Amino acid sequence: MTEPGKTGPRTTGPGAPAGKRAKPAKPVPPKRVDLARWLFILAAVVGMARFVVQLGDREMLIGELRARQPGLGQDELDAAATGGIVFGLLLVAGVLLLYVLLANKVAAGRNWARVVLTLLAAGGAFLGIVRLLAVVTGVAAAFGLAVNPVDLVFGVVTMIIDAVAVVLVFSPSVSGHFRSVRSVSAKPPQVANGL
Repeated sequence: MTEPGKTGPRTTGPGAPAGKRAKPAKPVPPKRVDLARWLFILAAVVGMARFVVQLGDREMLIGELRARQPGLGQDELDAAATGGIVFGLLLVAGVLLLYVLLANKVAAGRNWARVVLTLLAAGGAFLGIVRLLAVVTGVAAAFGLAVNPVDLVFGVVTMIIDAVAVVLVFSPSVSGHFRSVRSVSAKPPQVANGL
């Protein structure tokens, strides 16, 4: 019970208990940033589907292993293929989680996440364009690399989704979202006397 004239314990300010500071409201992302978040996640899901389709061809994986390691028996080839598939699925799940985390940080207005996703998208687009050029010019066939047309379609779709998402997060109408979050979330500097 509180004494007359007192209202109870303070929840903010100098007399507030440590660690009980009220959190500021999260800014609502602009529609373009929110759409970009979902596009980045969609691109990661499409990339995951692409990888799962590749891993689904177990006979192709065993054939590749047999060509590279002709001394392995069938049991060893099966074990290596299974291990590769499990490792690949774990890796893809980790990348998907990373994309979801970064996309949510972009929606929260974190500029560093916007830059990281842009670099990942640019790297993916560069590799996708190199792969397309290798197929179109015949360089892939000259080196004996077989490229699945379904894989190319997945790659092109991912590049388009990533490009649209990058354009959305760098459009002039949303740049204020990233500046406002930075200025609001910055902690005030500490002074020597604690005031």
